[in-house]
Amino acid sequence: MNGRIVVAGILTFAFVGIGTAQGAVGAGADDSHVSQGQLKRMAREAHTPEQYKALAVSYEVAQKDYLKQAADEKQEWIRRSQITVSLYAKYPKPADEAKYLYEYYVEKASEAGALSAKYAQMAEPAGAATQQRM
Repeated sequence: MNGRIVVAGILTFAFVGIGTAQGAVGAGADDSHVSQGQLKRMAREAHTPEQYKALAVSYEVAQKDYLKQAADEKQEWIRRSQITVSLYAKYPKPADEAKYLYEYYVEKASEAGALSAKYAQMAEPAGAATQQRM
């Protein structure tokens, strides 16, 4: 009886270890996407041009993702707008939901683009900025 419990415990730890290792490999495979929390932390800790450049690139990637999602939602909005069934007479209609999502993604893309431009400008050395003005 005790032998089975020990074996079950060892197998449990082995499976948990394998799952954790696979999760770590999977997370490291796509470093271009960072969470909003990580972006905020990076923005707080950024002090060098390289860190600002990394922030600009991250926000640029986020902007592209939001624009792709907005394009997908616009297609869904168009598709849902063509459906005119009395079933959808109540508010909010499915077309309205797609429209609101589209507008949200466009706004988030605009914010990410502004932040990308801000951090790209901060990444430029001060001497290069004054030379370009002259």
